Order: sequence, then structure tokens, then C-alpha cells
Amino acid sequence: MNFEDNLKKLNIILPEAKAPAGNYVATKIVGKLLYISGQISIDENGELIKGKVGLDIDTDKAYQAAKRCGLSIVTQAKQACGGNLSKIKNCIKLTGFVNSTNEFVDQPKVINGASDLIASIFGEAGMHTRAAVSANSLPLGVSVEVDAIFELN
Repeated sequence: MNFEDNLKKLNIILPEAKAPAGNYVATKIVGKLLYISGQISIDENGELIKGKVGLDIDTDKAYQAAKRCGLSIVTQAKQACGGNLSKIKNCIKLTGFVNSTNEFVDQPKVINGASDLIASIFGEAGMHTRAAVSANSLPLGVSVEVDAIFELN
């Protein structure tokens, strides 16, 4: 499967890779594993997608925010692979954090935004393990943050 062709078929335009906002790296390759630091929800205009899910934004908007995190993950993966997504063998795990109210219980539905995107681009190689976790707060007030682990060829 050609992942670049899938991006074109799906009309997906990857965002620019954002530099880390602190004392860490965006990606790290250890052996055949590619670790991608948490990617926060940023819209197509570069604006932060902020708010508490279940209060300020609903599940559908949060799903889209998680999808945007997924796009940033793919961007970071592509950059780490020297612009060549074919170096990716498969996605191992996504961990998603949802800035949500105490009463909100649909974190898995939100993180499906990132999972669905990864699966649509990478097909069977995009099927991954996952955690969807509620958070009282996330950096800069964003609604969603997702990190990833990929296996490389």
C-alpha cells in the first residue's frame, strides 16, 4: 500500500510540522520504533482548538480536533522518515488525552478522530492499540492531545 497515494485519494493536505514548545524533541527513533510526542489540536488556520469537551465543545467538534492531532502525527512521522512515509511498517499505539468535564464519558468517541484518520491513511498497517484518557486540563487550554508509536521497516 502506498501511503502517499492514500493521502492524495483522501484529499488530505498535511499541516506544517510544529517545533516542540519545550525542552523535548518532536520525534525520536529508537531501533525500529518511532515515537511521536503529543500533538495538540490545531485547526487548518493554525489556531488552537481550545475548550473543555462536554462544556465548551461537543463530541463531534472534539472528534475533529482529534483528527487534526492525527494529521500532525502523520506530518511528524513523515518528517522523521525523511519525507518518505513508506518507511513506516505500522502504527503500534496512540494515546489520546481529552480535556473534558468530570461527567463526560465519551473520550473513546473523541479519540476515534485520530484513530480513524490513521487507519484511513495506513490501512491495515494503521490498526493500533490505544488509550483514551480524560484530563482536567491540557497545554494551552487545547481540547485534545494525541501521541503515537510507529514501527519502521
